[in-house]
Amino acid sequence: MQKESATTMEIFDNLRRVFQAINEYSKVAERTTGLTAHQLWVLKILATTSPMRVSDLARTMHLRPPTVVGILDRLEAKQLIQRSAAKHDRRVVELQLTPQAWEIVTGAPEVAQDMLLKGLGELTDEQLLCVEQGMRLMARLLNAEHLTPQPLHS
Repeated sequence: MQKESATTMEIFDNLRRVFQAINEYSKVAERTTGLTAHQLWVLKILATTSPMRVSDLARTMHLRPPTVVGILDRLEAKQLIQRSAAKHDRRVVELQLTPQAWEIVTGAPEVAQDMLLKGLGELTDEQLLCVEQGMRLMARLLNAEHLTPQPLHS
C-alpha cells in the first residue's frame, strides 16, 4: 500500500507541476507582451510561416477553426495581424504579422503549448504512445472523454 500511495502522490505532484508551468508561462507572456499565451502563440507561428491560411493555423495549433478565428479577431483589433484575400484564390484568407507584431515576437518568451508540441515531437514512438495512453486514462478517470477540448488557459 505504501508504494501505491507514493506513486499516486507522484502522479498528483506531476499534474500540479504541469498546470503550474502552463499557468506561469501564460503569466510571463501576458506580463511581457500584454497578450494571452494563445495570442502570442499565433504571432510566433505566423513569424515562422507567413502568409498562412486560418485552417492551416488551426491545424498547427491543434484547435478548431472557430476558436482560432476568435483569437485572430482580438489580434486584428490590436492591429497585430492582417487578413487578406489570397492572390491565387480570393476566397482564401491569408494571415500576416504587422510590423508592430514583429517587434513583440522578437522579445517574447516561449509559450507552453509550443514547448509541449516540440517536446512531444522529440519523443520516441514508444514514449509518445505511453503519454497518449496515460492522458486517455486521466480523461477517463475524470469522466471527461465526452468533453470538447478547449484551449489551455491560465
